[in-house]
Amino acid sequence: MLPTVILPGYLEGAIAYRSLEQSLEQLGSPTVTVPLRSRDWFPTVGGRSMIPILRQLDQTVKQVMQKYNASQINLIGHSAGGWISRIYIGEQPYCIHGDVTEDANLWHAHPNIATLVTLGTPHISGERWTRKNLDFVKLNYPGAFYPNLRYVCVAGKSIFGARRRGSWLAYSSYKLTCGRGDTWGDGITPIEAAHLDGAINLTIEGVKHSPKSPGTWYGSPEAMNAWVSYLA
Repeated sequence: MLPTVILPGYLEGAIAYRSLEQSLEQLGSPTVTVPLRSRDWFPTVGGRSMIPILRQLDQTVKQVMQKYNASQINLIGHSAGGWISRIYIGEQPYCIHGDVTEDANLWHAHPNIATLVTLGTPHISGERWTRKNLDFVKLNYPGAFYPNLRYVCVAGKSIFGARRRGSWLAYSSYKLTCGRGDTWGDGITPIEAAHLDGAINLTIEGVKHSPKSPGTWYGSPEAMNAWVSYLA
């Protein structure tokens, strides 16, 4: 199995993905999580540029490819890490925030990626702060954009959004993301937002959004069985 790089979700640090790393290593894939800490996300808050995250992602991918003498890797993006990975894979210069020049060389990585797995990634959003970044992705790279790359988009089905105690957060988050709250998802991302046209789209029963969620999340051994076989 090819080496794997994991890009954490929004405001999440690498330490939360340690058990997923270990599970993938046991299956024969040398795995490294981009060494982010929660505070590394602070400059990106409020819909600002993801360049600080892309820099660390690019550095990690290059280090892993060099260490294992690999021409390609698998890339796993959890939550926002999934759509940030699509910016990284793409060839259009991500200069929409004016903080880098077109020759920054922090994208155009699709030749190096065999498989992109997104876990609970909101590939669409109605939230005004996120929309500038997500519109860049959606307009430049609709669906499973690169035919030489396998896209695997995984959704969780554990919480139905409703305006009642215990389901209110899910309802609000789903509504912000896809325009309606009364739908199924992982408690944060609704199923319909987590899938992409043309991708291998999977929905796993009982899976919650975060590695810190009680119970099963995307990286739990029982949930991994649904998607790990797609890694190159």
